[in-house]
Amino acid sequence: MRTVEPTSIGFMYIEQGGIVGMHEASVPQLFIVIQGEGWICGADKEKIFLKAGEGVFWQTGQAHESGSDTGLTALILESTQINLA
Repeated sequence: MRTVEPTSIGFMYIEQGGIVGMHEASVPQLFIVIQGEGWICGADKEKIFLKAGEGVFWQTGQAHESGSDTGLTALILESTQINLA
């Protein structure tokens, strides 16, 4: 991956029954489930279920939350410039 702007690349493990509480994206963020399954929701609190290979893109300032009933590992990319095209 090539980036012009500073980019944060990390992995997150959400344990069984775990939740990452509601917070706003400080920069554009790509959240991709690489193992397991779980859910995400925005400010409307409507849960969308994701499994391995699926993800979501959050824009700067979008409030969101994520969690899992069974556990998941996600790849998270954060950068002021993420081009999904």
